[in-house]
Amino acid sequence: MSSNLSGKVAFVTGGSRGIGRAIAIRLAEDGARIALNFASNSAKAEEVKAAIESSGGEVMLVQGDVSNFAVVTELIKKVVDAWGRLDILVNNAGITRDNLLLKMSEDDFDKVIATNLKGVFNCTKAVTKLMMKQRGGRIVNMSSVVGLKGNISQTNYAAAKAGIIGFTKSAARELASRGVTVNAVAPGLINTDMTAALSEKVKEMMLQEIPAGRMGTPEDVANAVAFLVSDQAAYITGQILSVDGGMAM
Repeated sequence: MSSNLSGKVAFVTGGSRGIGRAIAIRLAEDGARIALNFASNSAKAEEVKAAIESSGGEVMLVQGDVSNFAVVTELIKKVVDAWGRLDILVNNAGITRDNLLLKMSEDDFDKVIATNLKGVFNCTKAVTKLMMKQRGGRIVNMSSVVGLKGNISQTNYAAAKAGIIGFTKSAARELASRGVTVNAVAPGLINTDMTAALSEKVKEMMLQEIPAGRMGTPEDVANAVAFLVSDQAAYITGQILSVDGGMAM
């Protein structure tokens, strides 16, 4: 099911690879102009830009660290100055620094929280006034099945992703009266570069927890995001949509 996002401007963080890449391409297919944020991998970002433009879409690359509020503010300003508006924010940027709690460094905890959770705050705060003035907007935050269930060696990642759920519900309550919806997607085991680093033994154990019997694809997640940012989801806010093949049931 395709949504009509013609005339809309979407800011997608962490858009150079994996789930972010799939989201950016899908929203561009639906007609949105894409501001593609990435932290460092300019080569991959250029690949996504080329893929979108080859299909007739419009895309702007906006490099920057979402954990830095001043940087985020400048990126949002750049997009609005160029295109005059911002209708969709997808907070997808994320990192992992996995380790058992006993061995996890303070720095590894802080860095994951700064990017995965504070980055969501930074980007959402930066667009809130604009979307409220427009009396409309769509914000989708990327949580995780780990934020719902927890996971060994991921206390930092799980804390950030669980925090996103609380942030999403609170922001949804604050912004609903101005026509701005805030929802979250909680992917399960998705076939990306991040999960490619897992051993086959670990993947097999995880697959046994998935009723659907397979890993998800980035496109599975992108389809959910495309629905949540569409007009068809105008009466849906404060929700956490699991895209996990039943893993968190």
